[in-house]
Amino acid sequence: MSLHEFDVLIIGCGISGLSSAIKLAEKGLNVGIYTLEENPEEANTLYAQGGIIYADKNDKSLENDIDVASSGTANPRAIEILHEKSGDILVELLLKKARVPFDRGDDGELQMTMEAAHSESRIIHIEDHTGREIQKCLLNYVLDRKRFPNISFYSKHTAIDLLTPIHMGVRIQQRYEDDRVVGAYLLNQQSGEVVKVMSKVTILATGGFGAIYLHHSNTERARGDGQSMARRAGVSLNNMEFIQFHPTTFFESSTDRRFLISEAVRGEGGILYNSQGDRFMKKYHKDAELAPRDVVARAILEEIIETKNDCVYLDISHKGKEWVKKRFPTIYQKCLDRGVDIAKNAIPVVPAAHYTCGGIKTNLKGQTSLKGLYAVGEVACTGLHGANRLASTSLLEGLTWGYLAASEIIDTIFEVELYNHQDIRDWELKRKNVADIALIRQDWMTLRQTMWNYVGLTRSTTRLNRAQAILHELYDEIQKFYRNNMSSDELIGLRNAVEVAHSVLNASKINNQSVGCFYRSED
Repeated sequence: MSLHEFDVLIIGCGISGLSSAIKLAEKGLNVGIYTLEENPEEANTLYAQGGIIYADKNDKSLENDIDVASSGTANPRAIEILHEKSGDILVELLLKKARVPFDRGDDGELQMTMEAAHSESRIIHIEDHTGREIQKCLLNYVLDRKRFPNISFYSKHTAIDLLTPIHMGVRIQQRYEDDRVVGAYLLNQQSGEVVKVMSKVTILATGGFGAIYLHHSNTERARGDGQSMARRAGVSLNNMEFIQFHPTTFFESSTDRRFLISEAVRGEGGILYNSQGDRFMKKYHKDAELAPRDVVARAILEEIIETKNDCVYLDISHKGKEWVKKRFPTIYQKCLDRGVDIAKNAIPVVPAAHYTCGGIKTNLKGQTSLKGLYAVGEVACTGLHGANRLASTSLLEGLTWGYLAASEIIDTIFEVELYNHQDIRDWELKRKNVADIALIRQDWMTLRQTMWNYVGLTRSTTRLNRAQAILHELYDEIQKFYRNNMSSDELIGLRNAVEVAHSVLNASKINNQSVGCFYRSED
């Protein structure tokens, strides 16, 4: 089998993975970046519309806003670190190095906008496609071979499992004093070959798992690959029940991945109406449309149930056509392509799974409980978001902890030796059966419908018990399916998705207290 060796292996290429790569490569470390996508721009970062927080150290209200949005459950020290360090990191990586073209006023100053649950305007943006520009600029910076000849980039490679001493023979294991991650097995999707990647340090930057839900705003491969690999290696997952549903995605009856209607639309004055033309948010929260996301999402669901309609409506048309087209050009065009001119008509919207506040448990330097393994961005859980995420903190969290984890690695990696690849078993390709794609798709549909209907916006004992019965059988069948067929990206993803779904279910059954984006109703 093929062998790749690096100082640092990074799995994932969104804002967190790329931030780590820049910092590490600048110190001369040999870095390998792997993504399962063919196009490296395809990451959840690409779909972030609204913006990214840019708050200086004198912004006294930011820490309180994050804590309030989390219902008082966020890690205070994580909030402090974000506040203290994120501004300088943003300036260094995004403004000075990647040169992201954030919108500026006539005076040349960065334009700031307001979003829900913020007490002041502190979000910088590029119209309504901030994530897309950040992703493109960071990639252009990282993939410049003259700048970083020590970065190797591999697309269409799917991570299968982390390499730990369990992959060594018993006698070889005895030569090593402690458990640690020494790399990963990755599937080359084009050749079907499994690659053994050895590294001194491994960083998981694989994102969240919104795609395990029937309706979501994520990439289709946001299926929990990193969380599942870490769990199988013995690393704890934390806060897995806290899944944030975005209140406003474009309602279409024929799609799974839903087009996001940015939080910024409400931040700029968008008003929510039900199908009867009534503005309803004021009866649910004093901040009306600017209430925290979980409140808005449940309010919309309640209105949909009460009015027996498929959606509610978000109206920004009162701002005028030229303003709307300039401020939200992407949303304007995407909605127009779907038959809605948002400068004239309200947008049909419904909630969808959007962001996972929980994930792989790490400390405040991105370290997991396994030596040699770090996790950054949405795949990780530092406790920053607690039970609910404040709008536009996700890109900033990925940027900040990608940078901080790399800084910690730089301080310690020169004391680490690369493990001998001969001590790690090669991947054994005994299975010759090709998985039936129709069965994979049917299992995916069962999984997504179960999660949406029973482990979604509102959960109850009855619903969770129904989900447990379905997922228990599905889990067993998928594990057998995985063992009896050749590895493929689709099959690996299905295996990971059902394992993550089980983690969400189990965490939801343990927690019987409604808080933040987690809501338990009485049967």
